[in-house]
This record gives sequence, structure tokens and C-alpha cells, in this order.
Amino acid sequence: MVAPGSVTSRLGSVFPFLLVLVDLQYEGAECGVNADVEKHLELGKKLLAAGQLADALSQFHAAVDGDPDNYIAYYRRATVFLAMGKSKAALPDLTKVIELKMDFTAARLQRGHLLLKQGKLDEAEDDFKKVLKSNPSENEEKEAQLQLVKSDEMQRLRSQALDAFESSDYTAAITFLDKILEVCVWDAELRELRAECFIKEGEPRKAISDLKAASKLKNDNTEAFYKISTLYYQLGDHELSLSEVRECLKLDQDHKRCFAHYKQVKKLNKLIESAEELIRDGRYTDATSKYESVMKTEPSVSEYTIRSKERICHCFSKDEKPVEAIRVCSEVLQMEPDNVNALKDRAEAYLIEEMYDEAIQDYETAQEHNENDQQIREGLEKAQRLLKQSQKRDYYKILGVKRNAKKQEIIKAYRKLALQWHPDNFQNEEEKKKAEKKFIDIAAAKEVLSDPEMRKKFDDGEDPLDAESQQGGGGSPFHRSWNSWQGFNPFSSGGPFRFKFHFN
Repeated sequence: MVAPGSVTSRLGSVFPFLLVLVDLQYEGAECGVNADVEKHLELGKKLLAAGQLADALSQFHAAVDGDPDNYIAYYRRATVFLAMGKSKAALPDLTKVIELKMDFTAARLQRGHLLLKQGKLDEAEDDFKKVLKSNPSENEEKEAQLQLVKSDEMQRLRSQALDAFESSDYTAAITFLDKILEVCVWDAELRELRAECFIKEGEPRKAISDLKAASKLKNDNTEAFYKISTLYYQLGDHELSLSEVRECLKLDQDHKRCFAHYKQVKKLNKLIESAEELIRDGRYTDATSKYESVMKTEPSVSEYTIRSKERICHCFSKDEKPVEAIRVCSEVLQMEPDNVNALKDRAEAYLIEEMYDEAIQDYETAQEHNENDQQIREGLEKAQRLLKQSQKRDYYKILGVKRNAKKQEIIKAYRKLALQWHPDNFQNEEEKKKAEKKFIDIAAAKEVLSDPEMRKKFDDGEDPLDAESQQGGGGSPFHRSWNSWQGFNPFSSGGPFRFKFHFN
């Protein structure tokens, strides 16, 4: 329950001149009410005082139906409408009150205030002037004079705004319109005019805000929905663009511009949705092709080119095509140097290419713009570990394979190098020692990279064969000797030798 007087307080803050209806007295005989109407009015007054607006409105509806000539019923219903924020519904009731009782200054003053909010300045001024001529109370007279001064000021500002707009001085026009719309908050035409100024000034999101308000203030405002849709489209927000143009077609299914725009947005939206589904399924090549189609479908809006390249960059990175990823990501970053997604994807591609310094730089730049992104933080830590690791022993370099090499490639490279560097191939003692060391490194690389668990540790920057890395310090970085490797066959998939190879 709302305490009595709370509705009074709320309405008074919005309409300071309002004579609150819970305190309004009337004479049943004067209004010609019957007992049922009187009962509805009395109950409605109590519900209004208690803040039960919907129930109060029902009572006043019944009172109006019971006596269509009862100005008090219309006035109280108008008050409930205003308390509910339904000014459009309140205005006809206030007009009916004035028709039924010309000298009801409270209703006229209230209607004038609503007209002023709607930007109907001439009509509002007419009401305020008639209040002053109708023997008003002291408060009503003071309020009417105040509103007249305000209305005159709005007339002057509107004239200045229109002159500035005609002179293409959109900044000045916006300044004037800002002041007007503080008072004429429900003026759809002025909001549409300010939206045009925002568009000219390159502030589409502010224009959208005004146009959305105008679409609600004016019935069947297809033009506002069309403009909102095209603005979202230019911003690259195809989903909101599609939603708004559908609202236009709901109002007028034969609207030519809305229908033509709808077909274009729908086609683009379908391509993008399809591409994103392919990415979720890991079909990166097909997704890349879809995004190339997006750029061909809408070549004139740069936002779609940038977003498409950003996603293509992501696809190449995830598909472990680092050269292509670096190229496309770099194109995106030339247009948007602070694009975090492109920075992350290029950093991942740099890691595959073992360009650790470049990866670290991209991750650090991305972190500056999104310091709470865990993926960036983990990527940066990994890049730093890999850089440090690359300064020691790099198993990929030992075997001469890429970081994204398949197991078959690793085994093939190992067999070739093991055959080449097997110590039995060398007779010279110094060369034999060099070959033994090389063979140990080759065998170690094969052991790590052919084992999924060990390879993952190495890819994360940890050497699984490094005693210091595993135990936190101490020991040789690689403690196996040549003798310990003599039990392994370089031409098997792993496991001990079944015989010893000797080369003549």
C-alpha cells in the first residue's frame, strides 16, 4: 500500500499547479450524478489516494460510462492517466472537462501544460491566456503567467533552431533544440529535427536515441523506423537493423524503401549467421568463404568489411594458418589499431610462427584495452614462457618442423635426422661426440613431440625433460647420455631397440 498523499506528491512534482483530485469536492446535484456514479467516484478517490492506480482507473471508467456529462469523472480519470504516465490518454479527458465546464481553470491549466510538453506552443498559450481571464486563484494565476513566459521562450528558441538548421549550422541548432526539448519533451518533430542534426554531425547513436523517442510519440511513424534501421546498418549492427525495419513493415507492408532495405539486411544477416555457425562447428575454411561473400554483398559500408576481415583473421588463426592470419589481422589493425580481437588472433599466429617478441607486443597492447581478459593474460604468460624457452632448447627447431606439425611429420623428420646423425656413422672421435649430442637432442625432441601430454606441456612453455623446470631448480637440463639412447630404434614408433644398428 502507498501512503495517502504519495500520489499527490508525485503528481505535484510533475504538475506543480495541479489541484489534486483526492481533495476535490463536488456537489452531486450539480453534476447530476446518480448513486452508482457517486459510489464509483468516491471509491476511485480512495484508491487513487492509496496509490492503487489501476483499480482507481476502473472506478472512473465506470463513472464516465454511468454519466457521460460528469466533468469530475473525466477530470479524475485524466489525473489517473497522468499518474500512470499516459499523457495521450489524459488529453482528451481534459478537453472534455473544458467542454463541459468552461470555467474549470485547473483542467485548462493542466491541458496547457501537456500541450506545452508536446510542443504545441500556440495551443498551450491560448489555454494559459484563458486561465488568466477566468478569475483564477492566486496560485493558478502565478502558474499560468510562468507557463506563458516559458512558452514565449520556446517560440524564440524554435525559431533560432530552424534558422540554424537552414544555415547548416547543426551544432548551434542542436544547442537550441537541447534547451527546447528540456521543456517540450514530447515533441516528435523537434526530436526528428535534432536527429537530423546529429546525423549531419556524425553522431548516429544520438540520432537513433531521438528517433526511437519519435517513433513512440507519433503514431505509425514508418519514417523513424526506416531511419533507425539504416543507421544501425551503417554502424554494422545488422541484427538491430533487421529488427527495426520489420517494425516499419508491420506498420506498412507496402513501404517501398523499408521493403528494399529489408531484403538487403536479411540477405546479409543470413550470410553472417551462417558464417558464425560454421565457426562454432570448426569449419573455418567454409566460414572464411562466407565472410568473403559478406564483403561482396555490402562493399559500400566499411564496417562490414572490417568485421568480416576480423572474423577471417580469427578463422585463419584457429585453422593454424599463421601467415594468412598475420596478413589479414594486420589489415584489420591498420584500420582499427585497438581492435582487441585482431590483436589476440595475430598474437596466436605469431606464436605458431615462433615470433615471440611480436606475440608479446600484441598481447600487451590488447591488455591495455582489456586488462580483465583472462585469455589475453594467459596468452601473454605463454608467449613470455615460450620466448624464454626458445632461448634454451626448442624441440621443433631441432626436428625442423612447425609448431603445428602433425605427428606423422614429426616421426618422419625424426627418422631422417636420426639416420643422418647416428653416431655409428662417424669414425672421427670429435665428430662422433658431436653426433652423439645431436642424436640425443633429436631423440629427446621426438620423445616430447610425439607424446601428446608432453607436447602440450612444451607448447605451454614448460620443458618436460628439463629437471630444473620440473623440480624448480638443480640438475642437468637434459640428463640422459648417449648410452641411454642406444636402446631406441629411430625407425620405430617408439620403444626399445630389438637389435643394434651399425653402419659401415
